Amino acid sequence: MTPLTSNKHILDWIGSCANLCRPDQVVWIDGSEEQLEQLRAEAVSTGELIRLNEEKLPGCYLHRSDPSDVARVEGRTFICSRKKEDAGPTNNWMDPDEMKAKLRGIYDGCMTGRTMYVIPYSMGVIGSPFAKYGIELTDSIYVVVSMAIMTRMGKEVYDAIGDSADYIRGLHASAELDPEKRYIVQFPEEDYIMSVNSAYGGNALLGKKCFALRIASCLGREEGWMAEHMLILGIENPQGEVSYVCGAFPSACGKTNLAMLIPPAYYREKGWKCWTVGDDIAWLRPGPDGRLWAVNPENGFFGVAPGTSEKSNPNAMASTHKNTIFTNVALKEDGTVWWEGMDKNPPTNALDWQGRPWDPASGAPAAHPNSRFTAPSTNCPCISPEFDNPQGVPISAIIFGGRRAKTAPLVCQSKNWVHGVFTGSVMASEKTAASEGTVGELRHDTMAMLPFCGYHMADYWQHWLDMEKLLTNPPKIFTVNWFRVDDNGHFLWPGFGENLRVLEWIMKRCVGVIDAEPCILGYLPQPEDIDTNGLEGVTEDDLRELLRVDPDLWRQEVRHIEEHYKKFGDKIPQPLLDCLKDLEAWVD
Repeated sequence: MTPLTSNKHILDWIGSCANLCRPDQVVWIDGSEEQLEQLRAEAVSTGELIRLNEEKLPGCYLHRSDPSDVARVEGRTFICSRKKEDAGPTNNWMDPDEMKAKLRGIYDGCMTGRTMYVIPYSMGVIGSPFAKYGIELTDSIYVVVSMAIMTRMGKEVYDAIGDSADYIRGLHASAELDPEKRYIVQFPEEDYIMSVNSAYGGNALLGKKCFALRIASCLGREEGWMAEHMLILGIENPQGEVSYVCGAFPSACGKTNLAMLIPPAYYREKGWKCWTVGDDIAWLRPGPDGRLWAVNPENGFFGVAPGTSEKSNPNAMASTHKNTIFTNVALKEDGTVWWEGMDKNPPTNALDWQGRPWDPASGAPAAHPNSRFTAPSTNCPCISPEFDNPQGVPISAIIFGGRRAKTAPLVCQSKNWVHGVFTGSVMASEKTAASEGTVGELRHDTMAMLPFCGYHMADYWQHWLDMEKLLTNPPKIFTVNWFRVDDNGHFLWPGFGENLRVLEWIMKRCVGVIDAEPCILGYLPQPEDIDTNGLEGVTEDDLRELLRVDPDLWRQEVRHIEEHYKKFGDKIPQPLLDCLKDLEAWVD
């Protein structure tokens, strides 16, 4: 097949990878629907994809991954910087030359009998100031058609790259799907990603976490911008004014639901609207007006299926009704799909995520707990009109969230940018019954970036501090906690759409039209300043409890923070240590 570019850097690299992997043929992906449809049909013929009910789920497919290959594998994910100290204590590291030698042995001949597909893709709108370009080589049609959903893919990317060597290289091979030879490796100084022996989306769709966070975080540090594991949400008030927030939330803390928030009836009737710009990743750059501007570099949603329902997230459900790939969910008799939490009507005579007969008496999950849907952003009913704006959207607030039963208040504004960076650096969540480990065990996940930062986390904090120098009007920084409980373990706050009541207070604080109560953590709302009209079951006493800061609990929290910081040695920026000292002095 004739190459789609004459770029010598690209052709030489593809040639070297083809010589190593030895595919039977090389197919250049042009991004056309005609070519993609041919590939889907081929994947259906081999069983790599299963076509679903065309009437009920038009253009949708089911994909089943190998049972040993169902999630990201943090233990097999490496940041191979030239110096070990640059990767930091929270990333796996190996000498780059040693890792490449190991990988060459695994890749050697791994595509014999298969096709190598060449995928050109853009993270961000092609030609925009935010855009970065990549080329992924893969032996998986599932990866090709998924990348067509998740990125802006096509031959136009070659025009954007031109004759330059400025693109991110990615070599992916399913190989034998051997867990013992599974590696997801980033070489940050070389803008290179190598992934082998996994076909699961998070390990194989190299534009996602590998490029958009691990490699991009390094690029952002070098170039003066930020790549963050954050949603982007637009909030439109009754006057038609739209404000935008970014939010970082660890797993199981309500990130996707917030990204696709539906205002409660009381707010809808007044004219409030919410707009989804992104549900997972934000790239943020200083704008000429001194504000921070953000884009979602992705073009689709790679969402967790279990627990997603018409009740919990109707916008996410609507996003999956056409042109979607479902991974590791149950297949119903009528050619549609099902997963736990979708509804209260589990199917009979279904096939589970491994293709085995399943009914409610089977005693095992129908869908894998990490089953997924890969859906185009354009399907989302609340997708922002600014989604494709090449300049991005201006960010008024950055929100850090965690799952804390007692410690953290419902909402709190940080004192300033430095203090906000401190609060993000000590973000923590308590494990739930659905997580590995002990229920209630505390896990620090700084800025929700712990598995995704491509360099030393303390240097990442310093980069956050340095960003303030590039901004004359930085976003205000807030923390939220939707998961506060009473002494009987009942949630005090209803969450979901009602979270707009908290976001309204945040927006008012950003424009300075409402006062707040100073405390050691920053600024808390007065209970009467959270609008509870139309909200049942939350009393003023509940709000006071939701906003209470308990010195005894924070005394324990300080000890946890000190242990967390010890991992990073003497590299922690002094301004963050000063914030910790202030907190220590208060609790003591």
